[in-house]
Amino acid sequence: MLPLAGVRVLDLGAVLMAPYACQWLADFGADVVKIESPSGDTTRYTGPATEPGMAAVYLGINRNKRGIVLDIQKPEGRAVLETLIAGADILVHNIRPQKLAKLDLNPEAVLKRHPGLVYAVLNGFDEAGPYAGQPAYDDIIQGLCGNVDLVERQTGVARYLPMVSADKTTGIVAAMAILAAYVSRQKTGVGSVVEIPMFETLVGYNMVEHLYGATFEPALGGTGYPRPLAKTRGPYRTRDGLISMMPYTDQHWIDFFRQFPDKKLDQDPRFRDIGARTRHITELYQELANVLPERTTAEWLALCAELSIPAGPVLSLDEVLEDPHLAATDFFHVLNDPGLGDFRLAGSPVRFNGDRAESRVPPRLGEHSRAVLAEAGYDDAAIDALVVGGVVREPAPPVAATAAQ
Repeated sequence: MLPLAGVRVLDLGAVLMAPYACQWLADFGADVVKIESPSGDTTRYTGPATEPGMAAVYLGINRNKRGIVLDIQKPEGRAVLETLIAGADILVHNIRPQKLAKLDLNPEAVLKRHPGLVYAVLNGFDEAGPYAGQPAYDDIIQGLCGNVDLVERQTGVARYLPMVSADKTTGIVAAMAILAAYVSRQKTGVGSVVEIPMFETLVGYNMVEHLYGATFEPALGGTGYPRPLAKTRGPYRTRDGLISMMPYTDQHWIDFFRQFPDKKLDQDPRFRDIGARTRHITELYQELANVLPERTTAEWLALCAELSIPAGPVLSLDEVLEDPHLAATDFFHVLNDPGLGDFRLAGSPVRFNGDRAESRVPPRLGEHSRAVLAEAGYDDAAIDALVVGGVVREPAPPVAATAAQ
């Protein structure tokens, strides 16, 4: 029994940020119903696929959900949505505010009709600021929040991080904020509006360490924590490959320096304590880079284990899939489906009392439309009328798996 069993979540999100937040809630046991337009979430067509509408990116952020197609542009669709909201605990969306009023979904109106609802909106920018309502995708937020500046400071090249970091980070924070609001609802019986903006979330995330000298007024230096920004920061070349190594405490560095008595690094005033090492971090990491090619990766890993210095091999994404630790913890789940064939999903990393959610196949477009509507009180005749009217859609039967596109 997972902790959110019995909690009903309506996922009106699209693309990545809101669906990712709702996947966390589904992994924790909530009954998450993904509500899509007749054309479906665009991620259904992002990446390789063995079945149309079930592409790799969609599969990665929609496990453990059910799915319904509902055309909320039509008055009949909005009426159905209203019925579904009445039976839900949590509503999540990333619809821009300009569209909400037209759909009668602005938070004040919804909470007035459903005062016990936790209403979560994931948007680009806080509604109180001048950027409110502007469209925002991951690249835009990475440019605004300092990610590009951080990469350029370290590498000399202005680049985005090679992942959708803004969407995923905001999705995780959103899941946490939604759970906090739900706990409050359980105590008080009163719902709330939870606003999780991408820009502010990523700025707060980056400034944990990178506010640095600007923490103080007047500033005691500039922004940017020197250690992760050091151009000489690893991973480092060994005799036969790469290694991630991070001596951190005074004792770590003393024990490591003593492996090279001729260099007398343990007596170097630049490296005597964490304050000095931080001021001279570029030189310190350069000394590390200078000595690591003297031995193989395996030799360094053995020495680091002996000295209790954190270290690990550098794995490619392909090697991650074969990592023995992840295999032992059953992290990746290989599922079989008549339409998709065999496919792999990353599992939830979180365990509750030793157990975590098993991965279920993400829903096909409209797969659970009839079942969800029946649970909401619609009889077969009413559901048939909604299907005929184009308000809801039932799924096409799965086709046999074909070669990846």
